[in-house]
Amino acid sequence: MSANPAWDRAGSLPVPVADAGARRTPELASLPEELPPLDALFTFMRDAELRFETLRMRIEEHTWTARGEEITASEVTLRHPGAVQILTTTTVVDPDSPDPGAPGDASGAYEAWVSDGTTVQTYTASRKLGTRRPARPMVRGIADDHDLPGRSRFYVPRTQLPMESLAELFIHPGGYCQNVLSTGDCRVTGTAVVAARQAIVVECAHPRSIERVADRPDFLLRISVDRADGVILRLEETIGDQVTRDARVTSYAPNAPMPPAAFELRYPPDTTLIY
Repeated sequence: MSANPAWDRAGSLPVPVADAGARRTPELASLPEELPPLDALFTFMRDAELRFETLRMRIEEHTWTARGEEITASEVTLRHPGAVQILTTTTVVDPDSPDPGAPGDASGAYEAWVSDGTTVQTYTASRKLGTRRPARPMVRGIADDHDLPGRSRFYVPRTQLPMESLAELFIHPGGYCQNVLSTGDCRVTGTAVVAARQAIVVECAHPRSIERVADRPDFLLRISVDRADGVILRLEETIGDQVTRDARVTSYAPNAPMPPAAFELRYPPDTTLIY
């Protein structure tokens, strides 16, 4: 199945909503039993966050750089609309460890990002720094006019997530489908199981919208998409035969119960608030 480069519906509302506070519904309730065409899969993915009210998810990202293998783990706790907490830790694999896959010491090296939809709080444990600021305002006005071309519109999320984060990419994948996957030789290749979930595998060869270091003819993206909800469960990047990035969901629990204090961030007494 070849990619449809004309897919430009990342910013299209599934159903026009007159009341800004009303809940939107997905355009596609489910996917067919057979492998779907790319345009239908991208539309299904765009509405991923509309298929659950709460979510607990853990993402582990493995990257290989000059320092060796790094593992970044993100614990995502989300409740619509607006409430989210993301705890992130980064470790470097010790090449001298008896267990080659064991991560190094990560004590104290974590970051927290917490929002209630109106205020964002962050804390960096390694530097004991915290911030508290208003949430990022959404663009308003002519950009959401339905008479505009698809690529001139934007998606309004139910719950904002940190920009350029894996949580944003996995839970709000519409922009990635439109701006990255649709720019390369993209096709549905089969199915897989990730985090005990059935997934659809998509491969994209040499997309144009990438970082300069990966602008090579042998660069390949491979994603695994949850068949039930449309979130991305795994993202792999390879250059030639070398895997350079592998981010996968290791735990996925939609509509999970949330404790009352799930979205509270209490700064340690020695925290320095820089703003």
